[in-house]
Amino acid sequence: MAAQLIDGNALAKSIRAEIGERAAALTARGHQPGLAVILVGDDPASQVYVKHKVNDCAGAGIRSVLETYPADYAEAALLARIAALNADPTIHGILVQMPLPRHINPHRVIEAISVAKDVDGFSTLSAGELMTGLPGFRPCTPYGCMKLIETTGIDLRGKHAVVIGRSNTVGKPMALLLLQANATVSICHSGTRDIGALTREADVVVAAVGKRNVLTAAMVKPGAVVIDVGMNRNDDGKLCGDVDFAGVSQVAGWITPVPGGVGPMTRAMLLVNTLESAERAAAR
Repeated sequence: MAAQLIDGNALAKSIRAEIGERAAALTARGHQPGLAVILVGDDPASQVYVKHKVNDCAGAGIRSVLETYPADYAEAALLARIAALNADPTIHGILVQMPLPRHINPHRVIEAISVAKDVDGFSTLSAGELMTGLPGFRPCTPYGCMKLIETTGIDLRGKHAVVIGRSNTVGKPMALLLLQANATVSICHSGTRDIGALTREADVVVAAVGKRNVLTAAMVKPGAVVIDVGMNRNDDGKLCGDVDFAGVSQVAGWITPVPGGVGPMTRAMLLVNTLESAERAAAR
């Protein structure tokens, strides 16, 4: 029996509608949420991502400020712009689109963003808040994955979840969010000897390594929830994930498609974080 598709597009649309209502109420009180998006260079993929984010803001009642700079823009100048945005009370979230040109240190840039406006959730302080269970901004992709898992109705308490990948932006925070939901979590990576031995026992599998077919049907427990974070190209040049969708969808209970699964939810959670930042600022 084929798995049920977890429709990220539909869920993201519902979340954006809710954000729109909350943003309108906040704006009526004189506190319109504002997101600053900075793009340095002319990377084509980054330009597409930024366009989507700006459009999402417009559709949800969030004011977006897009700043674009040439590829040779100085790191010092970028840090100065971030400092100015940190001090701007009309800006509640700051996003610097990655990757940056090689002469700019991404870690230095991320750490320059105020933790109160770090809506990507990438800074060391934001990571520390997640680790210790403090209220802060969760990285958008794993945050969106948790919302996708929620739609299945599965109670994560006591369930075995396997995360394939250990990146700072997805794998590690994904594992922490699953732990917070009382799942028992295993993290697999390039040094794991037999990933299949773990995934075959997992009630939930999140694949996030950026490698095609890292999870196949033979590696999946029947009825499991499978979340595919990967973004790759197949031999025909079409978008695909980390999961062998054709095979795994015949074994899993629920599965996210690529595209149309995690991607739209990542952008939706960016809006959620921005709105929450504006609500906190208004409360202060």
